[in-house]
Amino acid sequence: MANATNVRVRFCPSPTGNPHVGLVRTALFNWAFARHHQGTMVFRIEDTDAARDSEESYEQLLDSLRWLGLDWDEGPEAGGPHAPYRQSQRMDIYKNVAEKLLAGGYAYPCYCTVTELDERREAARAAGRPSGYDGKCRILTDEQKAAYEREGREAIIRFRMPDEPITFTDLVRGELTFTPDNVPDYGIVRASGAPLYTLVNPVDDALMEITHVLRGEDLLSSTPRQIALYKALIELGIAKQIPAFGHLPYVMGEGNKKLSKRDPQASLNLYRERGFLPEGLLNYLSLLGWSFSADQDVFSITEMIERFDIADVNANPARFDLKKAEAINADHIRRLDVKAFAEACEPWLQAPHAPWAPEDFDRAAWEAIAPYAQTRLTVLSDITANVDFLFLPEPVEDDASWQKAMKEGSDALLRTAREKLEAADWSSHESLKNAVLAAGEEHGLKLGKAQAPVRVAVTGRTVGLPLFESLEILGREKTLARVDAALAKLAAA
Repeated sequence: MANATNVRVRFCPSPTGNPHVGLVRTALFNWAFARHHQGTMVFRIEDTDAARDSEESYEQLLDSLRWLGLDWDEGPEAGGPHAPYRQSQRMDIYKNVAEKLLAGGYAYPCYCTVTELDERREAARAAGRPSGYDGKCRILTDEQKAAYEREGREAIIRFRMPDEPITFTDLVRGELTFTPDNVPDYGIVRASGAPLYTLVNPVDDALMEITHVLRGEDLLSSTPRQIALYKALIELGIAKQIPAFGHLPYVMGEGNKKLSKRDPQASLNLYRERGFLPEGLLNYLSLLGWSFSADQDVFSITEMIERFDIADVNANPARFDLKKAEAINADHIRRLDVKAFAEACEPWLQAPHAPWAPEDFDRAAWEAIAPYAQTRLTVLSDITANVDFLFLPEPVEDDASWQKAMKEGSDALLRTAREKLEAADWSSHESLKNAVLAAGEEHGLKLGKAQAPVRVAVTGRTVGLPLFESLEILGREKTLARVDAALAKLAAA
């Protein structure tokens, strides 16, 4: 099988539904392996299922890979020597290969009906025998074939599996052996003439000279079939080699179940909409089955490429942990320089995410507050609620925060704080802090208790960015007006 020289890997999703994190993890491992070995990343679209595939999903796949920065060397838009890279445009190729497999005796027509197959499988199970295809049509005379066709039966094409065990070394799981009774003859072309995944996937890998197939563990059972098909394709002069296989561990969700495409936390769009950085999300996904080092979980994509080795991938299932994903993303947010951070937040400071009018957005205020916000965010979408007090005409109304902060005596404290803030130096947040500290001392309160009513009066929330830096940026006039409004509300109550 292939070694790690002249590496050619492929990522070949089907355009069905929204991209999910398990799919992205597979793309990432292939991409990192190719980049580590200065190899070639082939992006191929498996779109032969007309009932499920959609152009919208196809465009989402391309857009998602671009957003993540997982570039490809051959494939849609990039072109390449093995074009086209969409299976729906390669049907003549598959038809030609199927005909050669039939002519060479590597495949044969099977006339068994679905009902007959079900009955024989059920009988085999009842007798304690393997319930796969029993080879009934393996050796048919021309007369038998003609008789079936006179009955109006249509034939699928089955690949003829060898009668000896198939052994290969999985790059993740080590040496594996499959016995013939566990890998029966299988269909490669439907009765309608439409090729099946079992044919088109290995044929494309062969013609595109793929050296390493890194894919999900759920496809492991199909590997001995594909190896047998590769051997036939080599004998027919269609393939040059059998690629090396590595089967990546399952990504587990809640309740020890494989993370399904239907699980809410599986959707890539969810993380993009919440404001995960591509670098943060890829960093976390890389840890689902692989480890950078025993004592480091946060690293750059460049560092991952330098370190990535498929031999280090763990065969055990990996559990998706949303809190850890968020923590790693937060670390990547803090790694940005302030300018890059401010630019990354821009989508959440504008419509439709921002609750303020476009003309109320103050860029100078945003640039001033950005360094303080950067240390507080888990995802970029958090920025909207953290800075809305700067751009809304009035602070948000949050009854829970109001009830929590506005205790008995808060009105007196706010009046004292207002007097001292009015007299403070508004070019220094330390001066504003000292003003509230002094107000608290007059009422027998420490700073933490004294600043709570001020924070809610000005920002509407009990928690948020550093208060006194925020007041300085908001400015004297707006701050005092909001304290006055809070006093009026307390008086009315």
